[in-house]
Amino acid sequence: MNRTTLAASTLAAAVGLVLAAQGFPAGAQQTDPKAQTMERMQEGNLEKCYGIAAKGKNDCAEGAHSCAGQATQDRDPASFVLLPKGDCSKIAGGSTTAA
Repeated sequence: MNRTTLAASTLAAAVGLVLAAQGFPAGAQQTDPKAQTMERMQEGNLEKCYGIAAKGKNDCAEGAHSCAGQATQDRDPASFVLLPKGDCSKIAGGSTTAA
């Protein structure tokens, strides 16, 4: 490897580290997807609506898989999407409790 290539690689790595550090401020902690979903639910006055999610389009689930985007079938009764409170009861097949 010549010196020019080494210098360019080092500079690219340094720029990448600076950009990555801007995305994650010091002391910031990444939360797990379930915690993020629950936080979004509380902040947005949302409720869980089971049995209406399309395959791979769910927000989370109750014991079926780890979380968002992992529903293996359409209208999975264990997977839910978050909707404004009161809207789930207006959707055919929607339930606020897991089956």
